[in-house]
Amino acid sequence: MPQDQTNSSAHRTSATGHTFWVIPDGYIPPDSSGSLESHESICVLNTGTVDAQLQITIYFEDREPLEDIVAEVPARRTKHIRTASLSSGEQLIPPGVPYAITVSSSVPVIIQYSRLDTTQPELALMSVMAFPLG
Repeated sequence: MPQDQTNSSAHRTSATGHTFWVIPDGYIPPDSSGSLESHESICVLNTGTVDAQLQITIYFEDREPLEDIVAEVPARRTKHIRTASLSSGEQLIPPGVPYAITVSSSVPVIIQYSRLDTTQPELALMSVMAFPLG
């Protein structure tokens, strides 16, 4: 059987992706209309056999970063992390404020970023790949 059609153990267990990602454009829309809530999500895919431990930092234009935010993505799973749910102590990301994100992972993962903006009836969905650096 050709190599690309085998279901080898090495192919099934290897993790795909990178360990450090940057998302420079974050913004939680402050309003929603209709039945859908405006939100943003860090979409993480862990194809490996080891759980991914994520360290997330949120950067702002005019204040100190939110640091030491921890999340976990189980092995061979995906997780969509709403940015409005992220906190550092009692501090949350305020809606309507631009921010940027870095994500460091203990194992290679793939990260996509999505924003649903329902501030008007003609809603908008934006989804982009994060920028891998490591």
